[in-house]
Amino acid sequence: MDATMIETVDLKGIRWDAQGLVPAIVQDVETKEVLMLAYMNEESLRRTLRERKACYFSRSRQSLWLKGETSGHFQEIVDIKFDCDQDALLLTVKQTGMACHENYFSCFHYDLTNQGFEAIGEPEVRTEPALGRTLELLTEVIHSRNLERPEGAYTTYLFEKGIDKILKKVGEESAEVIIAAKNADPDELRCEVSDLFYHVLVMLEERGVGIEEVGRELLKRRK
Repeated sequence: MDATMIETVDLKGIRWDAQGLVPAIVQDVETKEVLMLAYMNEESLRRTLRERKACYFSRSRQSLWLKGETSGHFQEIVDIKFDCDQDALLLTVKQTGMACHENYFSCFHYDLTNQGFEAIGEPEVRTEPALGRTLELLTEVIHSRNLERPEGAYTTYLFEKGIDKILKKVGEESAEVIIAAKNADPDELRCEVSDLFYHVLVMLEERGVGIEEVGRELLKRRK
């Protein structure tokens, strides 16, 4: 959407509150972790759409604030959605650095316990994606390699060699996983399983089977 269209976007459907604000829930695109809750008015939302960086309205200062303007921890907009009542926003962002002013990756870093609220995690440490999300991200890279075939990339080499080469690698990596398990070497096993996962994902891409299809099949076996 270009800047001219952004300035004329009809935002009348949004159910602003009495102060002309709407809550915005912010989610990290890589980890899917909820990072923070903030508020937007029409001006901050239009600026967010125009600059593709999250801009909010500070209720305490009664002014706009561009996230990361002083800290450098910007939030690049990936997607914006409304809820069914059109009175809340969901921002999917690519988070630079930490989202929380206490220097945690997420503002939601307190756990409710019998002793009250206790901090979880560590400051200045980015949350890592869960295994399922990591496989999704790797699948996206493999798919782009298949489409673009960048010269010198190992994944490109596999696709150009074809299914027989890919299957050979899957077989080799399977055998190496077995050997690593027999050797009882955790580091070796971790690396070999990672190699196997990668080559299996390449095989799925080459055969046109989506990882989400595998996920649905695995869910059927959850007993």
